[in-house]
Amino acid sequence: MLSFIGRHWRIGSLLYLNPLLGFAETVEKAQPLDLTQSWAGYFSLAVVILAYVFAMFEDVTFLKKSKPMLFGASLVWVAIVMVYRQHGDTHLAIQAFRDNLLAYIELLLFILVSMTYLNVMEDMNVFDALRLKLVRLNLGYRPLFWITGILVFFISSIVNGLTSGLLMGAVVVAVGRNSPKFVSLACINIVVACNAGGSFSPLGGISTLFVWQGGVLKFTEFLTLFLPCLVNFLVPAGIMHFAVPQGKPDIVVEAVELPRGTKRIIFLFGLTIAFAVIFNMVLELPPAAGMMAGFALLQFFEYFLMKTSITRISSEPDLTEDVLMDRKREQSYAFFEKTSRLEWDTLLFFYGAMVGIGGLGFIGYLDAISSWLYGQHSATLANIFIGLSSAFVDNGTLMFAVLNMHPDLPHGQWLLVTLTLGVGGSLLAIGSAPGIGLLGMSKGKYSFATHLKWCPVILIGYFAAVAVHFMVNARYF
Repeated sequence: MLSFIGRHWRIGSLLYLNPLLGFAETVEKAQPLDLTQSWAGYFSLAVVILAYVFAMFEDVTFLKKSKPMLFGASLVWVAIVMVYRQHGDTHLAIQAFRDNLLAYIELLLFILVSMTYLNVMEDMNVFDALRLKLVRLNLGYRPLFWITGILVFFISSIVNGLTSGLLMGAVVVAVGRNSPKFVSLACINIVVACNAGGSFSPLGGISTLFVWQGGVLKFTEFLTLFLPCLVNFLVPAGIMHFAVPQGKPDIVVEAVELPRGTKRIIFLFGLTIAFAVIFNMVLELPPAAGMMAGFALLQFFEYFLMKTSITRISSEPDLTEDVLMDRKREQSYAFFEKTSRLEWDTLLFFYGAMVGIGGLGFIGYLDAISSWLYGQHSATLANIFIGLSSAFVDNGTLMFAVLNMHPDLPHGQWLLVTLTLGVGGSLLAIGSAPGIGLLGMSKGKYSFATHLKWCPVILIGYFAAVAVHFMVNARYF
């Protein structure tokens, strides 16, 4: 259960909801049936809950979490279409399902490109080189505490939280092997910094990408969350600083060699991210379109590297045919094969979650929840509560549900719920992918209990970020 809550954040982070928001315009013309009191509604609600419970206990049952979610989502829409068929018209239900399917396809394309680039850079030792460069600085525990936190705060705004968290986690584990207290505090700091840094950029987390690609907020509007996110990181870090042991670790490092073309791969990744932003802001195309253009550049560059490497090898003298073939195989880059290392179980799980929750929204349950949550409570209180809930339930599912409720919120409140859902997962070690990842790699030096000990301090940072948001972004309310 612990690994379920955060593990599927590995996908860095990444969903798209624009078709569902477009569907909101459709229902104004053709209102769907209210099935909340029907057998199909009760059946669908029970199926989604049961599927989610099975997914949560993946580590106990050893049943991949995607299986119950996929089957449950299918049953939900079978029930919906059966009811609409009884009423003589299935067009509205089928169109709603297709909108959900289109949302998932664009999610898949976005993830395919971003994670392929990250896997290529990992194979080219980019992250190992960065880690060793930090280790070679030979700094004390307290400077390393701050450097790793600050770096991961900015890196996680572009790279998914799990990757950036594990990168800096490897640094603190390497330098703090003789200081468990340093490792524990530095890992907590990394988790907070990862989640805070991923909340002021649409590319940094699931919830931010949801809102951006759903057309609720523009790319530049997310940057207004920079100061609240920075405060969310600095407040607990400043308090924990005094608990970090003083002294300087003794470390031994090894050399890391970067293969040919590494710097150009990094440049192409940056260019691909720029394409995603430009395609969306200038051309008003989905960001996935820009990502696919960058993916094409990666494929061309793979061809260039392969052809030039073979030419160099073939020109070497005194090589037998067998040796020549072995050398050519060694120089095979095969960037496209890196897509096989995507978290396919997680991607299929999100298909089930998106389609299943979309079905509940189409039935009418999410509108009912929205009426209670935002109708009987202030939007601020509701968004703060939703953010705190992300310590237990992944923020992608929560944001999907909020968007599917179609609440009438000003930009300031959309920014608030994006902020709270992004940083709320820092409250517990199991609340986010970086926390789950560091629990596994720290060899017991960072644990759920040690993180829980500092939860009140992290909570202070949470509410401080909310307060700063109301101060610096008052014009959006």
